[in-house]
Amino acid sequence: MTEQFVLKFSIVATVLLAVFGIAIGLVSGSFAIVFDGFYSLTDAFMTVLALLVSRLIASSATVPPVKGRLIERFTMGFWHLEPMVLGLNGTLLMGAAIYAFINAVDSLLTGGRPVEFGPAIAFTLVTMSVACGMAVFAQRANRTIRSNFIALDAKAWMMSAALTSALLIAFLIGYGVEGTRFAWTAPYIDPAVLAAICLFIVPAPLANVKQALADILLVTPAELKSHVDAVASDVVARFGFLSYRSYVARVGRGKQIELFFIVPRDWPAKRLEEWDALRDEIGEALGDEGPDRWLTIVFTTDPEWAD
Repeated sequence: MTEQFVLKFSIVATVLLAVFGIAIGLVSGSFAIVFDGFYSLTDAFMTVLALLVSRLIASSATVPPVKGRLIERFTMGFWHLEPMVLGLNGTLLMGAAIYAFINAVDSLLTGGRPVEFGPAIAFTLVTMSVACGMAVFAQRANRTIRSNFIALDAKAWMMSAALTSALLIAFLIGYGVEGTRFAWTAPYIDPAVLAAICLFIVPAPLANVKQALADILLVTPAELKSHVDAVASDVVARFGFLSYRSYVARVGRGKQIELFFIVPRDWPAKRLEEWDALRDEIGEALGDEGPDRWLTIVFTTDPEWAD
Protein backbone atom coordinates (compact mmCIF):
# COMPACT_ATOMS: atom_id res chain seq x y z
CA MET A 1 0.00 0.00 0.00
CA THR A 2 1.43 3.38 -1.02
CA GLU A 3 1.00 6.95 0.21
CA GLN A 4 -0.68 7.90 -3.07
CA PHE A 5 -3.26 5.08 -2.78
CA VAL A 6 -4.23 6.04 0.77
CA LEU A 7 -4.58 9.71 -0.16
CA LYS A 8 -6.64 8.89 -3.27
CA PHE A 9 -8.99 6.69 -1.26
CA SER A 10 -9.33 9.43 1.35
CA ILE A 11 -10.12 12.03 -1.32
CA VAL A 12 -12.94 9.92 -2.81
CA ALA A 13 -14.47 9.23 0.61
CA THR A 14 -14.19 12.88 1.64
CA VAL A 15 -15.79 14.26 -1.52
CA LEU A 16 -18.70 11.81 -1.36
CA LEU A 17 -19.36 12.64 2.30
CA ALA A 18 -19.03 16.37 1.64
CA VAL A 19 -21.55 16.37 -1.21
CA PHE A 20 -23.90 14.20 0.82
CA GLY A 21 -23.51 16.49 3.82
CA ILE A 22 -24.15 19.72 1.93
CA ALA A 23 -27.29 18.22 0.37
CA ILE A 24 -28.62 16.98 3.72
CA GLY A 25 -27.69 20.28 5.36
CA LEU A 26 -29.69 22.25 2.82
CA VAL A 27 -32.68 19.90 3.12
CA SER A 28 -32.68 19.89 6.92
CA GLY A 29 -31.81 23.58 7.29
CA SER A 30 -28.71 22.83 9.37
CA PHE A 31 -25.87 25.25 8.72
CA ALA A 32 -23.68 23.09 10.97
CA ILE A 33 -24.01 20.21 8.49
CA VAL A 34 -23.45 22.54 5.52
CA PHE A 35 -20.28 23.81 7.21
CA ASP A 36 -19.17 20.24 7.86
CA GLY A 37 -19.56 19.49 4.15
CA PHE A 38 -17.74 22.66 3.11
CA TYR A 39 -14.99 21.89 5.62
CA SER A 40 -14.64 18.42 4.13
CA LEU A 41 -14.46 19.78 0.56
CA THR A 42 -11.70 22.16 1.62
CA ASP A 43 -9.85 19.28 3.22
CA ALA A 44 -10.31 17.17 0.08
CA PHE A 45 -8.89 19.96 -2.09
CA MET A 46 -5.83 20.19 0.15
CA THR A 47 -5.46 16.40 0.08
CA VAL A 48 -5.36 16.59 -3.73
CA LEU A 49 -2.51 19.10 -3.42
CA ALA A 50 -0.80 16.79 -0.93
CA LEU A 51 -1.11 13.91 -3.40
CA LEU A 52 0.45 15.97 -6.20
CA VAL A 53 3.34 17.04 -3.96
CA SER A 54 3.80 13.45 -2.80
CA ARG A 55 4.10 12.31 -6.41
CA LEU A 56 6.61 15.05 -7.21
CA ILE A 57 8.75 14.16 -4.19
CA ALA A 58 8.63 10.46 -5.05
CA SER A 59 9.52 11.03 -8.72
CA SER A 60 12.44 13.36 -7.91
CA ALA A 61 13.82 11.01 -5.26
CA THR A 62 14.05 7.93 -7.49
CA VAL A 63 17.45 6.67 -8.59
CA PRO A 64 17.94 7.73 -11.30
CA PRO A 65 15.39 10.58 -11.00
CA VAL A 66 12.51 10.74 -13.45
CA LYS A 67 13.33 13.06 -16.33
CA GLY A 68 11.09 16.00 -17.11
CA ARG A 69 11.02 19.76 -17.54
CA LEU A 70 9.64 20.29 -14.03
CA ILE A 71 12.33 18.08 -12.49
CA GLU A 72 15.00 20.01 -14.38
CA ARG A 73 13.70 23.32 -13.01
CA PHE A 74 13.67 22.05 -9.40
CA THR A 75 17.01 20.28 -9.15
CA MET A 76 17.05 20.69 -5.34
CA GLY A 77 13.91 18.56 -5.04
CA PHE A 78 10.33 19.27 -4.02
CA TRP A 79 10.55 18.79 -0.24
CA HIS A 80 9.92 22.52 0.30
CA LEU A 81 6.41 22.16 -1.15
CA GLU A 82 5.30 19.79 1.62
CA PRO A 83 5.38 22.31 4.51
CA MET A 84 3.77 24.90 2.23
CA VAL A 85 0.80 22.60 1.59
CA LEU A 86 0.53 21.62 5.26
CA GLY A 87 0.67 25.26 6.35
CA LEU A 88 -1.89 26.35 3.75
CA ASN A 89 -4.17 23.49 4.75
CA GLY A 90 -4.15 24.47 8.41
CA THR A 91 -4.59 28.16 7.64
CA LEU A 92 -7.60 27.57 5.36
CA LEU A 93 -9.29 25.27 7.86
CA MET A 94 -8.82 27.79 10.67
CA GLY A 95 -10.14 30.58 8.45
CA ALA A 96 -13.24 28.59 7.53
CA ALA A 97 -13.89 27.81 11.20
CA ILE A 98 -13.57 31.46 12.24
CA TYR A 99 -16.00 32.54 9.50
CA ALA A 100 -18.52 29.86 10.51
CA PHE A 101 -18.21 30.86 14.17
CA ILE A 102 -19.08 34.47 13.32
CA ASN A 103 -22.16 33.28 11.41
CA ALA A 104 -23.20 31.02 14.28
CA VAL A 105 -22.99 33.85 16.80
CA ASP A 106 -25.01 36.08 14.47
CA SER A 107 -27.68 33.38 14.18
CA LEU A 108 -27.85 32.98 17.96
CA LEU A 109 -28.39 36.71 18.36
CA THR A 110 -31.21 36.77 15.79
CA GLY A 111 -33.41 33.94 17.10
CA GLY A 112 -31.64 30.79 15.96
CA ARG A 113 -32.41 28.54 12.97
CA PRO A 114 -35.15 25.88 12.59
CA VAL A 115 -33.85 22.42 11.68
CA GLU A 116 -35.39 19.16 10.48
CA PHE A 117 -33.70 16.83 12.96
CA GLY A 118 -34.65 13.53 11.31
CA PRO A 119 -32.45 13.86 8.17
CA ALA A 120 -29.76 15.52 10.29
CA ILE A 121 -29.56 12.54 12.65
CA ALA A 122 -29.37 10.09 9.73
CA PHE A 123 -26.50 12.08 8.21
CA THR A 124 -24.49 12.20 11.42
CA LEU A 125 -24.82 8.44 11.95
CA VAL A 126 -23.51 7.69 8.44
CA THR A 127 -20.72 10.27 8.63
CA MET A 128 -19.53 9.16 12.07
CA SER A 129 -19.27 5.54 10.92
CA VAL A 130 -17.33 6.42 7.77
CA ALA A 131 -15.02 8.86 9.58
CA CYS A 132 -14.12 6.33 12.27
CA GLY A 133 -13.44 3.68 9.65
CA MET A 134 -11.23 6.00 7.58
CA ALA A 135 -9.28 7.16 10.65
CA VAL A 136 -8.45 3.56 11.59
CA PHE A 137 -7.58 2.72 7.98
CA ALA A 138 -5.20 5.71 7.63
CA GLN A 139 -3.50 5.09 10.98
CA ARG A 140 -2.85 1.43 10.21
CA ALA A 141 -1.53 2.24 6.73
CA ASN A 142 0.79 4.89 8.13
CA ARG A 143 2.48 2.45 10.50
CA THR A 144 4.62 1.36 7.56
CA ILE A 145 4.36 4.36 5.21
CA ARG A 146 5.20 7.01 7.87
CA SER A 147 3.91 9.98 5.89
CA ASN A 148 3.18 13.44 7.35
CA PHE A 149 0.36 13.83 4.83
CA ILE A 150 -1.32 10.59 5.89
CA ALA A 151 -0.80 11.42 9.57
CA LEU A 152 -2.53 14.76 9.01
CA ASP A 153 -5.29 13.03 7.04
CA ALA A 154 -5.85 10.53 9.87
CA LYS A 155 -6.11 13.41 12.35
CA ALA A 156 -8.64 15.10 10.08
CA TRP A 157 -10.81 11.95 10.01
CA MET A 158 -10.61 11.60 13.79
CA MET A 159 -11.58 15.24 14.16
CA SER A 160 -14.47 14.70 11.76
CA ALA A 161 -15.68 11.71 13.80
CA ALA A 162 -15.49 13.71 17.04
CA LEU A 163 -17.32 16.68 15.57
CA THR A 164 -20.00 14.48 14.03
CA SER A 165 -20.51 12.81 17.41
CA ALA A 166 -21.13 16.23 18.93
CA LEU A 167 -23.60 17.02 16.15
CA LEU A 168 -25.40 13.73 16.71
CA ILE A 169 -25.82 14.40 20.44
CA ALA A 170 -27.08 17.93 19.75
CA PHE A 171 -29.57 16.78 17.11
CA LEU A 172 -30.87 14.01 19.37
CA ILE A 173 -31.45 16.60 22.08
CA GLY A 174 -33.20 18.85 19.57
CA TYR A 175 -35.37 15.98 18.39
CA GLY A 176 -36.22 15.13 21.99
CA VAL A 177 -37.36 18.64 22.98
CA GLU A 178 -39.74 19.01 20.03
CA GLY A 179 -43.35 19.14 21.22
CA THR A 180 -42.32 19.81 24.82
CA ARG A 181 -42.18 22.99 26.87
CA PHE A 182 -38.52 23.27 25.88
CA ALA A 183 -39.34 23.41 22.16
CA TRP A 184 -38.31 27.09 22.08
CA THR A 185 -34.67 25.97 22.48
CA ALA A 186 -34.69 23.86 19.28
CA PRO A 187 -33.83 26.72 16.85
CA TYR A 188 -30.77 27.58 18.94
CA ILE A 189 -29.30 24.08 18.95
CA ASP A 190 -27.82 24.16 15.43
CA PRO A 191 -26.00 27.53 15.71
CA ALA A 192 -24.95 26.76 19.30
CA VAL A 193 -23.33 23.45 18.37
CA LEU A 194 -21.76 25.04 15.30
CA ALA A 195 -20.17 27.75 17.46
CA ALA A 196 -18.86 25.12 19.87
CA ILE A 197 -17.43 23.03 17.03
CA CYS A 198 -15.68 26.06 15.54
CA LEU A 199 -14.09 26.92 18.89
CA PHE A 200 -12.77 23.36 18.97
CA ILE A 201 -11.54 23.38 15.36
CA VAL A 202 -9.72 26.73 15.30
CA PRO A 203 -6.76 25.77 17.54
CA ALA A 204 -6.50 22.18 16.23
CA PRO A 205 -4.31 22.90 13.13
CA LEU A 206 -2.03 25.33 15.02
CA ALA A 207 0.64 22.69 15.70
CA ASN A 208 0.79 21.73 12.01
CA VAL A 209 0.93 25.38 10.94
CA LYS A 210 3.71 26.05 13.46
CA GLN A 211 5.76 23.07 12.24
CA ALA A 212 5.17 24.01 8.59
CA LEU A 213 6.31 27.56 9.26
CA ALA A 214 9.45 26.26 11.01
CA ASP A 215 10.24 24.08 7.98
CA ILE A 216 9.61 26.93 5.52
CA LEU A 217 11.90 29.23 7.52
CA LEU A 218 14.53 26.44 7.75
CA VAL A 219 14.56 26.49 11.55
CA THR A 220 17.19 24.01 12.68
CA PRO A 221 15.69 21.04 14.61
CA ALA A 222 17.57 20.87 17.93
CA GLU A 223 17.53 17.06 18.15
CA LEU A 224 18.83 16.56 14.61
CA LYS A 225 21.50 19.25 15.07
CA SER A 226 22.67 17.63 18.31
CA HIS A 227 22.99 14.24 16.60
CA VAL A 228 24.92 15.68 13.63
CA ASP A 229 27.27 17.60 15.96
CA ALA A 230 27.94 14.46 18.00
CA VAL A 231 28.90 12.48 14.89
CA ALA A 232 31.04 15.34 13.50
CA SER A 233 32.84 15.87 16.82
CA ASP A 234 33.70 12.17 16.98
CA VAL A 235 35.07 12.28 13.41
CA VAL A 236 37.23 15.33 14.24
CA ALA A 237 38.65 13.62 17.32
CA ARG A 238 39.36 10.28 15.60
CA PHE A 239 40.96 11.60 12.40
CA GLY A 240 42.76 14.66 13.75
CA PHE A 241 40.84 17.33 11.86
CA LEU A 242 41.06 20.89 13.16
CA SER A 243 37.33 21.56 13.42
CA TYR A 244 34.03 21.29 11.56
CA ARG A 245 30.97 23.31 10.56
CA SER A 246 27.49 21.80 10.40
CA TYR A 247 24.38 23.18 8.73
CA VAL A 248 21.12 21.33 9.33
CA ALA A 249 17.50 21.88 8.30
CA ARG A 250 14.33 19.85 7.98
CA VAL A 251 11.99 20.64 5.10
CA GLY A 252 8.89 18.49 5.24
CA ARG A 253 10.01 14.88 5.11
CA GLY A 254 13.44 15.89 3.81
CA LYS A 255 16.53 16.30 5.99
CA GLN A 256 19.25 18.58 4.65
CA ILE A 257 22.69 18.18 6.20
CA GLU A 258 25.91 19.91 5.16
CA LEU A 259 29.17 19.07 6.95
CA PHE A 260 32.48 20.85 6.39
CA PHE A 261 35.63 19.40 7.98
CA ILE A 262 38.71 21.62 8.32
CA VAL A 263 41.77 19.50 7.46
CA PRO A 264 45.36 20.48 8.51
CA ARG A 265 47.33 21.98 5.64
CA ASP A 266 50.35 19.69 6.18
CA TRP A 267 48.35 16.49 5.92
CA PRO A 268 49.69 13.85 3.54
CA ALA A 269 47.81 13.48 0.28
CA LYS A 270 44.99 10.92 0.12
CA ARG A 271 43.41 9.24 -2.85
CA LEU A 272 39.83 10.28 -3.71
CA GLU A 273 38.69 6.75 -2.94
CA GLU A 274 39.90 7.21 0.65
CA TRP A 275 37.95 10.46 1.07
CA ASP A 276 34.87 8.77 -0.40
CA ALA A 277 35.25 5.86 2.05
CA LEU A 278 35.37 8.37 4.91
CA ARG A 279 32.22 10.07 3.58
CA ASP A 280 30.47 6.69 3.52
CA GLU A 281 31.52 6.07 7.13
CA ILE A 282 30.20 9.47 8.24
CA GLY A 283 26.95 8.92 6.32
CA GLU A 284 26.39 5.56 8.04
CA ALA A 285 27.03 7.16 11.44
CA LEU A 286 24.46 9.87 10.70
CA GLY A 287 21.86 7.26 9.73
CA ASP A 288 18.49 7.72 7.98
CA GLU A 289 20.04 7.09 4.57
CA GLY A 290 17.41 7.23 1.86
CA PRO A 291 15.80 9.39 -0.82
CA ASP A 292 14.69 11.99 1.74
CA ARG A 293 18.18 12.73 3.10
CA TRP A 294 20.24 15.42 1.35
CA LEU A 295 23.80 15.01 2.63
CA THR A 296 26.85 17.02 1.61
CA ILE A 297 30.28 16.33 3.17
CA VAL A 298 33.22 18.56 2.30
CA PHE A 299 36.88 18.38 3.33
CA THR A 300 38.90 21.58 3.01
CA THR A 301 41.99 23.29 4.46
CA ASP A 302 40.44 26.74 4.05
CA PRO A 303 37.88 27.67 6.79
CA GLU A 304 36.39 30.31 4.46
CA TRP A 305 34.87 27.52 2.37
CA ALA A 306 33.03 26.31 5.47
CA ASP A 307 31.76 29.65 6.83
